[in-house]
Amino acid sequence: MTSAATTATTAPEEPGRRLSSDERRAQIILAALTVFGSRGYEGATTDQVARAAGVSQPYVVRLFGTKEKLFLATLEFGLDRLLGVFREALAASDEGGERPAGKRIGEAYIDLIEVRGLHQTLAHAYLLGSNPAIGAAARQGFARVWRFFRDEMGLDADEARVFLAEGMLISTMIGLRIVDDYGSDTQITELFRACFPNKLPHVLEVLPRSEPL
Repeated sequence: MTSAATTATTAPEEPGRRLSSDERRAQIILAALTVFGSRGYEGATTDQVARAAGVSQPYVVRLFGTKEKLFLATLEFGLDRLLGVFREALAASDEGGERPAGKRIGEAYIDLIEVRGLHQTLAHAYLLGSNPAIGAAARQGFARVWRFFRDEMGLDADEARVFLAEGMLISTMIGLRIVDDYGSDTQITELFRACFPNKLPHVLEVLPRSEPL
């Protein structure tokens, strides 16, 4: 993750201080995550991203050029953030041995729900395989995640497949806003309890929900 992106996620803008172009760029990318995550690539506009970031639409275009280039920058940020927290979790010590690396990484993936739109934006990218530019970037990113499981975590191919499949299941649940049915549908309630045994109250609090009609 770039230093500017780190600044944007950890340091709020100080009153009276003018953000640098790098900081403003990171701020726009974070806003783009929420917009692309909720509306998808086709449904989102640079004007919506600009309003979410609190800047003008011409400024977004000046920094990124096109919506496609903005989406690609947002996808790259999302993948970097994902793999960054995976590596932090992998490197974290566990003196008691009660939380092996796989469990730490799984929990880190769930914690990323707090980065609004990250899981959804990645999921949208994976559906754009026919787009020449986005499809290529999404495939490369997907392969990066697979290589992390195989080369850095040291999982065999079957273990990596299961790990990746569980992550995609969670992303699908987030995108479906299936949390709306928690408590009213016994099967959905069971699914949530199986996927989030240790973080269920927190997950229920932070998951995005459907907007009322």
